[in-house]
Amino acid sequence: MGGLLKFSRAIDAMNTWLGRYVAWAIFLAVVISAGNAVIRKVIGTSSNVWLELQWILFGAVFLLCSPWTLLSNEHIRIDVVSSMLPKSVRNWIDVIGHVLFLIPIGLVMMWTGWPFFYRSLLQNEQSNNAGGLPQYPAKMLVPLCFTLLFVQGISELIKRVAIMRGELADVTGGGHHEAAEAEAARLRDALAEEAEAKARAQASR
Repeated sequence: MGGLLKFSRAIDAMNTWLGRYVAWAIFLAVVISAGNAVIRKVIGTSSNVWLELQWILFGAVFLLCSPWTLLSNEHIRIDVVSSMLPKSVRNWIDVIGHVLFLIPIGLVMMWTGWPFFYRSLLQNEQSNNAGGLPQYPAKMLVPLCFTLLFVQGISELIKRVAIMRGELADVTGGGHHEAAEAEAARLRDALAEEAEAKARAQASR
């Protein structure tokens, strides 16, 4: 299991590094969008290049940061139901979900997505909009996303099995939402203890 966990850590490091850098494309998309809007209002001109570029940048963030989202446990789950289940049941749900859904879908999208991109590349497919950008870079994002999601799914499966075997501590948590709820509960308990201490102090007078 040690070798698999080492492989898992390498995948995690790769997708964390990629996610952190690709996330900056949001800032670039905002700058391009704002600049394009200002130029259009001031000069009265625009370009489909800038419009399509901001779409591609947003798509790149949405797709290429998804493995990092899965790694950080920030993906959407039904927290209300999940929180009521024992940890062992949640572990099995994760294992079954990865084996039966995430990994097979990743394989299907890789199998169909890379030829989809390759055909576009061979045709040098261009935008239907005047002066637009080539289409194949945007089409490459789809199979690349699912390739990265596939390998991240393998990493998550390895870690979940290791956790169930007692070979790895479960420190993933539930993402920012669960952390915020935990902090709110801590503050509530602290306020309750403070109020109780004040009540005892007043009663002793």
